[in-house]
Amino acid sequence: MANPPHSLLKMFLSERSRLVNRIKRIVHNDALAEDLAQETFLKLWRRPQGDDTRGLLYRTAQNLAFDYLRAQRVRQRYQQGGQNSEMDDTSPDPETVAETVERWESLVQALETLPSRAQRVFLLNRVDGETYAAIAKTLGVSVSTVEKDMMSAMRICREWQRRQDMS
Repeated sequence: MANPPHSLLKMFLSERSRLVNRIKRIVHNDALAEDLAQETFLKLWRRPQGDDTRGLLYRTAQNLAFDYLRAQRVRQRYQQGGQNSEMDDTSPDPETVAETVERWESLVQALETLPSRAQRVFLLNRVDGETYAAIAKTLGVSVSTVEKDMMSAMRICREWQRRQDMS
């Protein structure tokens, strides 16, 4: 196996503690978060070289954490011998799922009222985990512009949250 690309190694080492903390918030286990962070690095190391971004690093880690949790639930169901229909608190009821999807769709609609650049800034920061400086460089705008776009997006989110709290 070849040595990992220098840029991937450098990025992983600089983001490692934040990455572990993000994984820890998902799996609620320090040791497991460390293991999944290492697995994230290995997964990216083994793939063909490409554009290794922080967003890819965080998305890969998040996917591995969720995959782990799904596999754990399957193992638990199997160990319970299929007698978990009354005891399974991990699966929300259909009404809760429908309410969550409805809320999600209303948030997406609210965010779609933003100009396209502000939407992209929001997604790059909140989904891909990109810094304001990295977003500014990617989009060819100033950091100040990115900050203003994020303030607009966060204002929309706060207004949406207020409406949700009132209903």
